[in-house]
Amino acid sequence: MIKNIKVGKIKFKFLFLVLFLFLNLNSNLSLSSDLEGSITEIKVLDKISSKNILLKLKHGDETLHKDLSIKSMKCKNSEFDDNPEITAYIQVRDLSNKNKDDVFVFNGWMFSSSPSIAPFDHPVYDIWLVKCY
Repeated sequence: MIKNIKVGKIKFKFLFLVLFLFLNLNSNLSLSSDLEGSITEIKVLDKISSKNILLKLKHGDETLHKDLSIKSMKCKNSEFDDNPEITAYIQVRDLSNKNKDDVFVFNGWMFSSSPSIAPFDHPVYDIWLVKCY
């Protein structure tokens, strides 16, 4: 009889351990999926008129804004709430350029807290990252 009680305790502890690991792994997977978004918000500043506009970019879709063609490929929020960081992979083409080489004005990762790491350099427009969701 004592032997059966010990086996029952071991089974209960094992079941508890498996359940704990499953819930822990499941919460980590949902957390990482919450970090990636499907929509990127950027602000575009027209340096000549001093007007800015908020654009919502759905990933993979090309958005036209005046002379710019803007496409967001991916965005991600940081894991840390105390120092939030938003990153997005953005491609920008200048449509006023008569050279038909389809060269990007900007093609790379943009960072919300440090826009100077990979600066967007255009004589008329300035772009910065606002949000990812």
